[in-house]
Amino acid sequence: MTILFDEGVPRQLRRLLGRDDIILVDERGWKGIKNGMLLQLAEESGFDVLITADQNLKYQQNLKGRKIAIVVLPYNRRKSMPLLVPSISEVLKQIGPGAYVEIPRPAQM
Repeated sequence: MTILFDEGVPRQLRRLLGRDDIILVDERGWKGIKNGMLLQLAEESGFDVLITADQNLKYQQNLKGRKIAIVVLPYNRRKSMPLLVPSISEVLKQIGPGAYVEIPRPAQM
């Protein structure tokens, strides 16, 4: 599985998830590319999952028929990322092509 982190996702989440299959948008040279084009580029480049903190993505883009799965974080606060790790890890074990999953805000907050 190859995962792409959108611009708003804190870099430290990659380390917290302990995965080596995560690429940052910046590392691909895609910084500043808008969501529609980003989704297209990600799919064409073979990414399986996009992780984003953009809560409005489902309203701004037509996600029907997409091959890439999308995971939406409830926030992008660096200090709170460790609280999301269990939920994200569980979702990544089960997610399939074209899925759209919103990670819920942890109860500890």
